[in-house]
Amino acid sequence: MPSNHNRDDKPWDTEDIDKWKVSSPHLSQHPLAPPATHLCVQIDTFTPTDNPAGAFAEESSFAVLFPKYREVYLKQAWPLITRALDKHHISCTLDLIEGCMTVKTTRKTYDPAAILNARDVIKLLSRSVPAPQAVKILEDGVAADIIKIRNLVRNKERFVKRRQRILGPNGSTLKALELLTQCYILVQGNTVSAMGSYKGLKEVRRVVEDCMANIHPIYHIKELMIKRELMKDPELADENWERFLPHFKKRTLSKRRKPLKVTDKSKKTYTPFPPPQEKSKVDLQIESGEYFLGKQAKERAVKEKREEKQRAKQAEKKSKREKDFVPPQEDPPTTKEKKKRKRDDAGKVEQQKKRRRSELDA
Repeated sequence: MPSNHNRDDKPWDTEDIDKWKVSSPHLSQHPLAPPATHLCVQIDTFTPTDNPAGAFAEESSFAVLFPKYREVYLKQAWPLITRALDKHHISCTLDLIEGCMTVKTTRKTYDPAAILNARDVIKLLSRSVPAPQAVKILEDGVAADIIKIRNLVRNKERFVKRRQRILGPNGSTLKALELLTQCYILVQGNTVSAMGSYKGLKEVRRVVEDCMANIHPIYHIKELMIKRELMKDPELADENWERFLPHFKKRTLSKRRKPLKVTDKSKKTYTPFPPPQEKSKVDLQIESGEYFLGKQAKERAVKEKREEKQRAKQAEKKSKREKDFVPPQEDPPTTKEKKKRKRDDAGKVEQQKKRRRSELDA
């Protein structure tokens, strides 16, 4: 039988109370009122009255380093960041010498989550997110996620190609992901920075990590587009959507793994005896007589072997160098060429004799 214990009417449990709304702790009408449920859909903004304890017991601070190329931009945008953090009573400092941004709580800070949001602001700024966009993280319902992608792919060239897939041609893939997930996404260096709702950030992380694992983002974009259309139909709210979603199979040319070293599988004559045992290093030294040599003799033998190898290498290199200077072998002249040369020589001699006669007559 079910127990009727604690079934009495509660003085604070009236019909005008919204049980799904988060209420502040000081608004409880009765000292025995239960704490607010964590299953909430409406969240009120945190005000100073929601923190009756007052100032924090200790100061909390976070520091983030930023690259050299962000120095000029941060110097220009720092007044905007300071004004945004001052609204939540968070102090911030920019150290250009150390290349560091620091945020701290003050005596006026009342929201415990404000310092965590401020930490996310300086993290996003260090990853090249524009200041007006980074400041939006201070709003309720906006979260940030910085995905490290460099350690997911070893090869640098492969990493660059897969990172480019996230952007797509003229940034079209990135724009489609932003529209479908309702998140701001920025690809910078070895990280992907994202801002938006928790559900959207979860989708962005899945797409980015799968892209680094060689799964193209277009498959996830198709899936997200189908889900977006299915959400509009109230009849499919309680049904499984697996039958509507596409299932892409990985195409491989051959699933058979080829061994690195292919052994000789030719048929050999069968023998019942095992193969002879291979000789060890010591056995080989005993056969060559090296084992019985002294320490100095061994060193001398090793040195002689080394020098012999060096001489052989030097001779080989010398022959290679001298190849360029060896004259090519000419073919011996044929009988026809010899007769032609003799005729030419005879003709030249006759011409010379004629010249001398003409000179003497003159």
